[in-house]
Amino acid sequence: MTSFTSELVLARLQALHPKSIDLSLGRIRRLLARLGHPELSLPPVVHIAGTNGKGSTLAMLDAMLAASGRRVHRYISPHLVRFNERILLEGRPIAEDFLADVLDECERANDGGPITFFEITTAAAFLAFSRVPADVLLLETGLGGRLDATNVVPAPRLTLMSPISHDHEAHLGRTLAAIAGEKAGIVKPGVPLLCGPQPEEALAVLRARCRARAAPLAIAGRDWSVEAVPEGILWKREGTVLRLPRPALVGPHQLDNAGLAIAAARALGELAPPVEAIAAGLLEVRWPARLQRLAAGPLPRLLPPDSELWLDGGHNPAAGKVLARSLPEIARGRPVHLVLGMLRTKDLCAFARPLAPLAAGAVTVPVPDDPLSLEPDRMARELTALGLPARPAGDVCEALAGLARELATPALVLITGSLYLAATVLRANG
Repeated sequence: MTSFTSELVLARLQALHPKSIDLSLGRIRRLLARLGHPELSLPPVVHIAGTNGKGSTLAMLDAMLAASGRRVHRYISPHLVRFNERILLEGRPIAEDFLADVLDECERANDGGPITFFEITTAAAFLAFSRVPADVLLLETGLGGRLDATNVVPAPRLTLMSPISHDHEAHLGRTLAAIAGEKAGIVKPGVPLLCGPQPEEALAVLRARCRARAAPLAIAGRDWSVEAVPEGILWKREGTVLRLPRPALVGPHQLDNAGLAIAAARALGELAPPVEAIAAGLLEVRWPARLQRLAAGPLPRLLPPDSELWLDGGHNPAAGKVLARSLPEIARGRPVHLVLGMLRTKDLCAFARPLAPLAAGAVTVPVPDDPLSLEPDRMARELTALGLPARPAGDVCEALAGLARELATPALVLITGSLYLAATVLRANG
């Protein structure tokens, strides 16, 4: 057992990161070979790619499997508060000592070679997953799919594709077809691919890839459907109708994510949870910073009584549309004010355009400690030009205190624009 903390190792691993991201599987394959190929000793894998909804879908599937008594590991990124959140062993963040041990082992095996932070920490996750028995490993891609570090698993039990939209264009391509081509790289010969709702341009690419790999393909809207009804949701496939509760995660888009999670659960053969466990998982699922209400803590106390503070890490055009669909449901007629911080790598106007008609105003803030943060003054000017009155503030606390002085009636305040901003908010709120 190591006598140092994981933070020390993680800081050293950051220094190995190339100056620019060169997507490749060569570096992680070299490291995994030196580690004895832990990627070949994993529990049965469900591998998911896509642009939006990956984490929510996996969180629901995790909750369903756990409710049936299955032991479930999960790999996600990025983390919100602590790195340990990325590696979940039977539903719990990896213990500090174990994390430090596997990171140290990977650092020594890598021996100073160039490798990205995500690649070497993915290798550490595979070490941990290979050493703790489980029934299922839910594995989320980090960036893309074809050259993502998670894509070294040769034969997952299932692959899933959440909705594809524009994001990370510098690495994945400028068109939906190009982005879908990269994400479709997770498709393996003979392994079923289950797809959430997709733009036709992306779906055409996924169909072609599945034909080329002889991979069975099931598609939302064609092979299964999910609809809201007064008493919950109906999930239908080939004459089967499941009457289930609405997922605990907020927003109409979560019905599509639930539909994909249910389809995945039903496709797991001997590992498939019974209907009762699927229902329990939908009720019990939790996924921070995805339309999460902050009902307690110091930040909501900055607002006047009867106002609500919500948090969402959405940051791309599709996420802006999803939030716009969700706001009327949670605002319930109250005025909406945005607190918005984004990175320069994202398209502020494309994200904010669907939200602008629904919000009374916005306060722009920096993403703390991130050199890629958009300047609040610039964001305020661009939002005002969109027709959304906006002003800058130094940080989230200043923004909320200013709104508290201005609000004449109870309001809904939504902090959004960046998962990194969401992470700092959760830390600040305890």
